[in-house]
Amino acid sequence: MPGPISTRRHGDVLIVLSNNPPVNALSTAVRQGLVDAIAEAEADGDVRAVVIACEGQTFFAGADISEFGKPPQQPWLPTVVEAIENCSKPVVAAIHGTALGGGLEIALGCHYRVADASAKLGTPEVKLGLLPGAGGTQRLPRVAGVRKALEMVTSGTPIGARDGFACGLVDRLVEGDLIPHAVAYAEEVRDVRPLPKSSERQGKIEECDPALFDDFRKANAKRFRGFDAPEANIKAVQIACSTPYSEGVVEERKLFMELMTGAQSAAQRHLFFAERKAGRIDRLPENTAPRAIARVGVIGAGTMGGGIAMNFLSAGIPVTIVEMGQESLDRGTGIMRRNYEASAAKGKLTADQVETAMDYLQPTLDFAALADCDLVIEAVYENMDVKKEVFERVDKIAKPGAILASNTSYLDLNEIAAVTSRPADVVGLHFFSPANIMKLIEVVRGDATAPDVLLTAMTLGKRIRKVPVVAGVCHGFIGNRMLRQRQNEATRLLLEGASPEQIDRVHVDFGMPMGPFQMQDLAGVDIGWHRDPSRVETIRDQLCAMERRGQKTGAGFYDYDDKRRPTPSPLVQQVIEDFSARNGVQRREITDQEIVERTLYTMVNEGAKILEEGIAQRASDIDVVWVYGYGWPVYRGGPMFWADSEGLAKIVDGLRRQEERLKPEFSFSNLLLDMAAKGDSFTR
Repeated sequence: MPGPISTRRHGDVLIVLSNNPPVNALSTAVRQGLVDAIAEAEADGDVRAVVIACEGQTFFAGADISEFGKPPQQPWLPTVVEAIENCSKPVVAAIHGTALGGGLEIALGCHYRVADASAKLGTPEVKLGLLPGAGGTQRLPRVAGVRKALEMVTSGTPIGARDGFACGLVDRLVEGDLIPHAVAYAEEVRDVRPLPKSSERQGKIEECDPALFDDFRKANAKRFRGFDAPEANIKAVQIACSTPYSEGVVEERKLFMELMTGAQSAAQRHLFFAERKAGRIDRLPENTAPRAIARVGVIGAGTMGGGIAMNFLSAGIPVTIVEMGQESLDRGTGIMRRNYEASAAKGKLTADQVETAMDYLQPTLDFAALADCDLVIEAVYENMDVKKEVFERVDKIAKPGAILASNTSYLDLNEIAAVTSRPADVVGLHFFSPANIMKLIEVVRGDATAPDVLLTAMTLGKRIRKVPVVAGVCHGFIGNRMLRQRQNEATRLLLEGASPEQIDRVHVDFGMPMGPFQMQDLAGVDIGWHRDPSRVETIRDQLCAMERRGQKTGAGFYDYDDKRRPTPSPLVQQVIEDFSARNGVQRREITDQEIVERTLYTMVNEGAKILEEGIAQRASDIDVVWVYGYGWPVYRGGPMFWADSEGLAKIVDGLRRQEERLKPEFSFSNLLLDMAAKGDSFTR
């Protein structure tokens, strides 16, 4: 079998081509092929320049993920990059698609970079808790400038080729056939000496103001909070500005190995693979094919319905959105337009893209307009009777083969499906708010959901750039079922002596974007409230009756100023203490560790029950749900991975310490107990 690297001559230029589908990953064979090709160029006196290019959709898009976790095979990437840079003849990278991670390091090893104008270049290693480890942190600031290098290595976000050209990372932009242009460029520079080696450039690092690094840290402190890799990347770039390249790459390697062997990178790499596993459907019959979805219907133009519709519009899928009244319809579509225009104002969309998306929208008051939709999603009030009424109605209108989906976040999908004549066509699509931004969708498989319906939902989720996860039917599915455990215990801890700010601080220190009560205030304390001010049975009931319904009313568990900045509320503290007395609860000092054990360990226990019951296909799916749906810190890998890191025996011991306080609602997961006793883990 021919290898993935081939060579051919165009005059005195050697063209080195990679063909390693689908993304020209830098496998062992590709790396060896590149080293061999450079050796071929050196040995051939008739070759005066080299072009490295890729066939297919992209330039080298990074490492070969199939090699992750395996013993490294020679030649290592640093060896390949050094071989390219040390070639005595000019080497030109011809970049199209994406040059990411190791792909960008290959390009930096080349003496020149020619790029298609639509190409993207990036260093995504930070998203795996790592840094570019083949000299990338030492070459990039020398070529693109220190500030641009800092931005790239700490964010992991690719830049466009035009941006790359502006900062000097790209030497020439190309429109049209890339390889002929790259060959022509190689012919232009074949006699230029000395060769412009990235590792030997000094101008841009000598210009650097040393204060830039601390300023950059301060400006991004909130974004980097809790993560190890951004700081390691900053240190590596800082080293490039103060140390000869030969010493800098040694220090870079030390930093790389510290990250690679650390807990955070292990967690982030786990999540990388978990996201890919989540898209696989267990026990899917062979040859199952998804149904075609050409038009989507959305019932309800409120916050959730409008956000759901935007996902499809942005993907170029026409949407029919139905409301009961013209005022509600106009308000909903108006918010959608304003959201798009806000994105355009930030440069994320063009004005033409805004208009194109809105042109795909068909707003109507006519329920019958859903008849030509291939998928209909209800996004109405979270009430079983209301949802069943909607499904009975849409069942009579929707065409044969149309998929009927509920956006319910808690309710029994089987009960909803039972009111239709086609339960096999019913599936849950639980979007997370704001639906046009949050990446997660729980795809709920009912007892009767047909395999092709489930596959269609998962495929469509990816098409609209979401992360879909299969869930079974139970109250709250995966995410909200576990959230309920945390919220219940957080509320009980209030009665027993903790304050809202203490509980929230513990969760923020853990890495959550906000704590349980900050989250309630943001979402609205009155979500799910029974709406009867005279019926006060809980702390939440009392706050709602007092019009303390969260940030939107300027008061909830916290008091808020006109900029929505929170401060602890003496009034709320008195409400809590009154409820403690009324319920005969003796208040005491609560430790931070008890808060962790009662709010986070209980979530792990519930996650184990979810696995036992087959509600989740795999433990890593639970991690994906919590990272993408609830802000679980990426560097902790999700609740099940975190539990493995802590040790399941430690989790069980903590739950046993709290068992009496957790009763009567709490019971141990047999799976958790069994795995802890055997020393097993959920995710490893």
